[in-house]
Amino acid sequence: MSLYNYGFMAITNPNIGDLAIDYFQNPKNAFHKQYEALRAFFCNGESANKIAEKYGYQINSVYSLIKDFKEKLKIGLTDDPFFRNVKTGRKEKDHKGTITDLVITLRKQYISVPDIKGILDSQNIKVSERYIFSIIQKAGFARLPRRDKENKKETQVNANEKITAPKSQELSLNPEIFNSQNIGILCFLPFIKKYGIDKIIETSSYPETSDISKLSSILNFLCLKLSNIRRYNADDIWCMDRGMGLFSKLNVLPKTSWFSSYSSRVTRKMNLDFLKQLHKIWLKNGLLSDTMNLDFTTIPYWGDDNHLENNWSGKRNKALASMLAVLAQDPDSGIIDYGDTNVRHKNSDDTIIEFFDFYHEGNEKKSTIRFLVFDSKFTTYQNMRKLDDRNIKFLTIRRRGKNIVDKLNNLLSDKWKNIHVMNADGKGRNIKVFEEKVFVSEYGKELRQIAITGHGKIKPALIITNDFKISLEDGVRKYCRRWIVEKGISEQIEFFHLNHVSSSVVIKVDFDFTMTILAHNLYRIFAANLDGYSHQYDQTIFEKFISNSGEVQITDEEINVSLKKKRSLPILLSELNKFQHQKYPWLDNKKINFLGASTS
Repeated sequence: MSLYNYGFMAITNPNIGDLAIDYFQNPKNAFHKQYEALRAFFCNGESANKIAEKYGYQINSVYSLIKDFKEKLKIGLTDDPFFRNVKTGRKEKDHKGTITDLVITLRKQYISVPDIKGILDSQNIKVSERYIFSIIQKAGFARLPRRDKENKKETQVNANEKITAPKSQELSLNPEIFNSQNIGILCFLPFIKKYGIDKIIETSSYPETSDISKLSSILNFLCLKLSNIRRYNADDIWCMDRGMGLFSKLNVLPKTSWFSSYSSRVTRKMNLDFLKQLHKIWLKNGLLSDTMNLDFTTIPYWGDDNHLENNWSGKRNKALASMLAVLAQDPDSGIIDYGDTNVRHKNSDDTIIEFFDFYHEGNEKKSTIRFLVFDSKFTTYQNMRKLDDRNIKFLTIRRRGKNIVDKLNNLLSDKWKNIHVMNADGKGRNIKVFEEKVFVSEYGKELRQIAITGHGKIKPALIITNDFKISLEDGVRKYCRRWIVEKGISEQIEFFHLNHVSSSVVIKVDFDFTMTILAHNLYRIFAANLDGYSHQYDQTIFEKFISNSGEVQITDEEINVSLKKKRSLPILLSELNKFQHQKYPWLDNKKINFLGASTS
């Protein structure tokens, strides 16, 4: 409004003029009042007594105001004490230089721009990658050299030593945007919801804390397993990542001490009850066939091993102090249905009966299992007879004595039968077999024995079974598949780092093993839904699909997850789009949309 128009309005409307006069003569704002008082003293020459009476000051306050203003004039006014200078352009984000100092500190540790962005997001510092890059560029830093994944993790740990991670707390899911270097972990959430695993966790007997719910607690452990975290004590890798926190509906995952404290409250009964509930899910969804492969695996322990027994480790080709664990895996789906790390030498032979009771849970009539496949040292002939009495068929390898080997070597060539055994990939191979019935005194009955040669072994392999109806081809193939499963089990143990259990962080191994089983099964379900990848190991699935970074945008109704470009991303998005209308109760009933980012 121009001065002419304002003057015209003041004449036509006297009230506005009076208000304007009152505004200048009777200031209400403290700074305005001080300005008028000083102006009256220095410019109009009014006395201090008159100014005090006019503006409601004490006389000493007027003298003090005049004295302070003169002192400021002597030093020199850098900023106007009454009128703020308005700066044009964008508002300054870093008034004190703390963001710049932090970015430079992280860059000196060879941290990339996206990693720095993720760390700043965890500290609730909202700046863009472009802003971070401009700071780095002004500071004169060069581009980082190419590094492998292990070097990147190592530099991240070293950098985070100087930064305090925020305390883990429940995420409010208010609208915000943040970056994550482990955003691919969120791709498992649709499958957790689809199979009702979240409900199983919530109804389990696992403990919870005052700050972290039962569901979030178990998802914390599951998140680390799915993310290929090698050490629980390397918490600097995950305690700054907002994406991993979102997986458990937390701002960030808790630090190592929480995991150790929580694990100490978990009992074997809790784990067994949880596995039983998962067993019902696998059965309900047709993920368990009529055959189950059973095997022992050795879990080395590098702490105080006084309470442990020596077990043979094929990985290290020697006996060492370790925990002996048993697991049962379906050969078709790859699902591990059962696991126990509390196996001792004195009760190892009875683990097959314990699994049988676990599988049936008192209801053998509705059982779908028909075959148990295991190696020669897994159990005794007496326990095999117990399986036979319960109408359970088994396939196992018989130990080769000298007399048995000599007998097979002396057989005439026309006694051997040539068969063609098909592999899972559609290909096959020719082998020679010799079949006969043998009486085993410890078993108390006759068994069917199948000798196999022509497979590259020096001595013939001996398969024994109580199934006299199964064809030679099917029987041989069923046991040969166990060798493939055994190799797969070894690979999974390596991926989930069960053979690297350390004493530096006390995590109950049986609980850790239970979380490993759940994580492995999620990988199998995930892979089964990706065309052409159902046969791939967990390590391959992780590297091709899960190991990815990106951006998370939380809105009032949904969560948008933007994954960075990868060669396999279109296959992944095609599958995840099937869940776009699915809501997640533990995430405030929001939907999750998986999108492709424009960057790689």
